[in-house]
Amino acid sequence: MRKLRIISLDQYSNSIVQSLHEEGIVQINDISERIQQNPEWANLLKPSKTPPLTGKLSSLLMKTTGLSELLGDTLSGETSIKDMIKSFISPDIPEKIEVEDIDGESLIVKAEDLLHKVESQTKVIEDQLNALSSRKSELRSNESLARELSNFDIDLALLNDSNYTSTIVGRMDVESSEKFKKESVNITDKLLILETTDDDKINVIIIVVMLKEFKEDIYSLLRKFEFEKFETEGIEGKPTEIINSAEAELKSIEGKEAQLSNDLKEVAEKWDNDIIVLKEQLEIEKERNEIFSTFGETEKTIMLEAWVPLKKVNEAQDIIESSSDGHSVVEVEDVGEDDLEVPVLQDNPKLVKPYEFLVNMYAPLRYNEVDPTILVFLIFPFFFGFCLTESVYGLVFAIIGVVLYRGIGKINATFKSMGAILIGSGLWAIILGLLTGGFIGDFFPRFLGFSLPTGLIDPFKSPEIILIIALIVGLVHLNMGFILGVINNFRYDKKKDALGDQLVWFVLEAGIAFLALGFLVPSVGIIGMGIGVALLISTFVILIYCGGVYGIMDIFGFLGNWLSYARLLALCLSTGGIAMTVNILTELLYTMVPIPILAIIIAILMFLFGHVANFVLQVVGAFINSLRLNYVEFFSQFYAGGKNQFEAFNARRVFTRVKK
Repeated sequence: MRKLRIISLDQYSNSIVQSLHEEGIVQINDISERIQQNPEWANLLKPSKTPPLTGKLSSLLMKTTGLSELLGDTLSGETSIKDMIKSFISPDIPEKIEVEDIDGESLIVKAEDLLHKVESQTKVIEDQLNALSSRKSELRSNESLARELSNFDIDLALLNDSNYTSTIVGRMDVESSEKFKKESVNITDKLLILETTDDDKINVIIIVVMLKEFKEDIYSLLRKFEFEKFETEGIEGKPTEIINSAEAELKSIEGKEAQLSNDLKEVAEKWDNDIIVLKEQLEIEKERNEIFSTFGETEKTIMLEAWVPLKKVNEAQDIIESSSDGHSVVEVEDVGEDDLEVPVLQDNPKLVKPYEFLVNMYAPLRYNEVDPTILVFLIFPFFFGFCLTESVYGLVFAIIGVVLYRGIGKINATFKSMGAILIGSGLWAIILGLLTGGFIGDFFPRFLGFSLPTGLIDPFKSPEIILIIALIVGLVHLNMGFILGVINNFRYDKKKDALGDQLVWFVLEAGIAFLALGFLVPSVGIIGMGIGVALLISTFVILIYCGGVYGIMDIFGFLGNWLSYARLLALCLSTGGIAMTVNILTELLYTMVPIPILAIIIAILMFLFGHVANFVLQVVGAFINSLRLNYVEFFSQFYAGGKNQFEAFNARRVFTRVKK
């Protein structure tokens, strides 16, 4: 990574920004705060401001986004499950539309003209739909109230207050109603109370008519009994008339809404693509205008800083040179080996690149740190396959990966990465499943009477072999982490950390190896044991030297990390054991049910449900534990982690391309 410091005449600033934005090979560094805090810089520069067009662009973008959502929702309508699955498996890839390379002012004129044309058509329809929606809500409210009062054959207009009387209508339970009648006498005996039992026989609908002067007191009393008041103001007609009228008008409104929706759909079909294109153009132009706030300026010049990958330095210089007609100065600055502010751009082969997703889930890389992505590419799928050791489950998992990769992965980089990871993991599960005889548990020997010829090791008969393999793999994995840790610590000049955190474990392993050789190989004998003891003593000396007396406790941490790889055996047995249990239950149900057809159906259902449940459980467990072995046991040996990933200043064009 290199830092570019660029100075150019103000008249070329738009051209430089546009060219860099379209190429997307640099990350702009914000220097405005440095100018304010550094007196030396403040004497030469002042922070740049966003161009005056930025506010207008933001306003137009908001309007365009709202209109785009309206038209998009109109065209999509109600999405069925089938459509959702189709969009996931085979999404529509938008065809890019050629657009003119225009400046911000011209884009604003274009946007205002297009928005005026479209809004003049949509606003009328929206207003009518909103009015109909409001009327529907009113009718439904009136209809609901009329149904509540359907047992009262009176004109509901009589429930409105008059000059002398007031009426309160609502619901309360039967017991409260009786209490109200008794206590209301204490306020006034000049009450007219009408009531009818609600459909649930627990509550009553009650109408209380009183002189106006007693309204507040009566209403206060009603509220003591959890009274639910109905709003009857402005409603006229008998309940049955209101219900019939509302139903008829609601049906009429539905027809009008359908016609208006069709009209809006026609507008959407005509203008949707134009609005989407305009939205993308406005987003790009707004981003270009906003980036100026990160620059410094004088009366006639601008200054900006940008990070650029080493491979792209010459290309970036050429772009700046051509877009400023040679009226620019570019200084290329090397960066320090241990500069935490330097953004990191990982450079891995295409096959390995999806696994950057897993690495960055843990933490961004630190600049100049060893990138472990290629090791994660090699190890993570293997660990997953080791945990699953089931060929059919692995095949299903790989197929899901293919669907992700070739489906929604075409338009979403994260899903594409996940698809590639699932494919690799599934393939390892197939391979290790075949080697351990894992094919839907013991499906072949139990139901077909023979075993797979590929099964070299039976985990249930020889679990100790699987455990030994897991521990050997774990030790190799840890040692790879120690090697990376040594490299990182030497790069950052932390030699003592390299000795106490990584190299000491190689000394310990060598000591144990020599002791074992001394016991097992007579020709090595006492010499081997002597070397082993010396190395073990050296291990304790190094631990005390680097971490004090408590440094000795790190041995338990090392052993804990190593023994953690025994989980590979546990998960391997878990997958096969549960799959075998499902097969046994399937066989039992088939033999226990006396009706052959029913026995077959129940057995098939048990088989499918059991294995689907086991598949989900084991896949999640394998994925989580494979991640854990990388994150906790492996990364903890070397991974320093940084703060910044490289984020290119890039015009993200999905629906457009600039006409050349």
